[in-house]
Amino acid sequence: MALYDVVELREALPGEQLPAGAVGTVVDVFDSPLTAYNHEFTDTDGRIVAMVPLRADQVMRRDGHLR
Repeated sequence: MALYDVVELREALPGEQLPAGAVGTVVDVFDSPLTAYNHEFTDTDGRIVAMVPLRADQVMRRDGHLR
């Protein structure tokens, strides 16, 4: 995964009120101590609803656009 990749959640994140299948964007990449990615999730109006650090196995990369 790379910066600005569009991703889809493999699992729900109830604490963030994000269902499985929620679509977000990679906004930061961390290489230490483990590889992880910060993801931004927005509502239909483009407002940020969650910014969550996740491992690559928690999301799947999507081809295409957010909508």
